[in-house]
Amino acid sequence: MEIRQLSYFVAVAEELHFGRAAMRVNIAQPALSTQVQALEKSLGVQLLLRSTRRVELTRAGEVFYDRCVRMLSDLELSAEMARSVAGKTVREIRIGTIYPATTGVLPAFLSRIGRKYPDIRLHVSNGSTSDIIRQLECGRINLGFIRPVENIGSLRFFSIAHERYLLAVGRDNPLAGLEEVSVSDLRDQKIIGFRRQNLSYTERYFAEKFEEHDLAGNVAYTCDDTFALISLVSAGLGVGFAPEWTAELPDRDIVLKKVRGIDFRIGLGVAWNKEDPTAARDDIIDIARSLARPGR
Repeated sequence: MEIRQLSYFVAVAEELHFGRAAMRVNIAQPALSTQVQALEKSLGVQLLLRSTRRVELTRAGEVFYDRCVRMLSDLELSAEMARSVAGKTVREIRIGTIYPATTGVLPAFLSRIGRKYPDIRLHVSNGSTSDIIRQLECGRINLGFIRPVENIGSLRFFSIAHERYLLAVGRDNPLAGLEEVSVSDLRDQKIIGFRRQNLSYTERYFAEKFEEHDLAGNVAYTCDDTFALISLVSAGLGVGFAPEWTAELPDRDIVLKKVRGIDFRIGLGVAWNKEDPTAARDDIIDIARSLARPGR
């Protein structure tokens, strides 16, 4: 069993397509297939189910994939630690982010990192808070912009902002013309909320707040993300709470209104693995800390 075979298997497991996986690891497809078959033979188990139409992981393949990801990440982390001890500079910073950060703090962070370290490669991937935490734990990314969580395990975290959510109202909605909107004005409105595959921090937050203000019964539509919510509001299907940055979106037929007695704010912070020499560098963390917005 060789390290490259593990890398090849991970590529196939993630692409579920030998052609795409071969392109990803830059070898010929027949050679990739041969290497994966050799890995299966050395293990004595079948990792993949192959047919002319699809590739699937067996149960053994799923377990082995998880372990391979951790092993390869540990190897990369060990290499980074050795380079760090030897005084070598960081070569790449891998960043995971929930979508709201990409329109707020992330551009400023990337700009400052790019100016200070022009030779460092940057890679940004999107995901949910739980996805990003898993990737931090196994070393696949170095820094993560995430929502606050109750238990972050061995990771480090600090808060940098609290996004304010205002009521998004279609321009033709009677509420758009009010100087001030009250909770009672929402009683006869259909509310658009969030519902995602995994119960997210934002979804739980709004579910609790809607219960608190006796608005849970008004939730008539749900969606996965902020852009979908804005589209539904623009279409006149209801109202919904959206972050302030949506006011800058082009071609959106909405207005944002404050609601008297309601102050919805959701936290955003940076997390990293304390054992990661790349993320734990004081200069990288100091740049992240400089993004903190007091009182927000």
